[in-house]
Amino acid sequence: MIVVTGATGNVGRPLTQALAEAGEQVTAVSRHAAAVPAGVRHVAADLADPAGLAPVLDGAKALFLLLSGDLHALDARPTDLIDLAAAAGVRRVVLLSSQGVATRPLGPTRVMMRGLEDALRESGLEWAVLRPGGFASNALAWAESVRTRRTVASPFGDVGVPVVDPADIAEVAAACLLDARHAGGVFELTGPEVITPRQQAETVAAALGSPVRFHELTRDEAKAAMIRSVPPELADDTLDIIAAPNPAELRISPDVERVLGRAPIPFSGWVARNIAAFR
Repeated sequence: MIVVTGATGNVGRPLTQALAEAGEQVTAVSRHAAAVPAGVRHVAADLADPAGLAPVLDGAKALFLLLSGDLHALDARPTDLIDLAAAAGVRRVVLLSSQGVATRPLGPTRVMMRGLEDALRESGLEWAVLRPGGFASNALAWAESVRTRRTVASPFGDVGVPVVDPADIAEVAAACLLDARHAGGVFELTGPEVITPRQQAETVAAALGSPVRFHELTRDEAKAAMIRSVPPELADDTLDIIAAPNPAELRISPDVERVLGRAPIPFSGWVARNIAAFR
């Protein structure tokens, strides 16, 4: 049995589907009740309360670990989840980390995530670490304003990064959970092209067949919106990257293609699958 945390999110949902289609027994974990694929067991649990996850891990051979936003706070203890998995007899853990662990190692949330990566390496478990850059699905934050006002509001409109499709992250995660050949791997996951927020808005407009206006936010305006769902320190670390990506953050990684045998999905491909959200 494989346990998938964050199972109803942009990565967890396609990962759960892929594992179920591969014939695996899957337990999908999310904070709230949710629909899951046929044959998948769903458990509501909060990763901020590790004790509540203990019974979920009984009999699990592998765990996909995706931290909820509050576990990025400076006073969180996500390493408790690694201890819990080891105690439950889990053999393999695939951790969704962050590109910033390598490219911005001194950012407060990156220091915490590096500690979690180190704890996993030292746990005695089989492991793999996924380090994605920016997510294509972050554009869903614009869906309501595009539907109602045909407007995208974002900071740093002409600064781009190679955003990755969460479907690619999920497919790489499935490979790492199912195939021991990927054990001990650290995989940097990016899209195939650098694309700016303004270009993303133009891509959405082209898919809609309708003009979309771009409105550039200040950093303070963007942070105010972000901290409604993530800790302030995570918002700051993220904004530091998208304001001025360094050469490592602009690099197109070969790791998606190395694992999957195909090129990463471009932003336009993500938009084509999700255009209904913007109509």
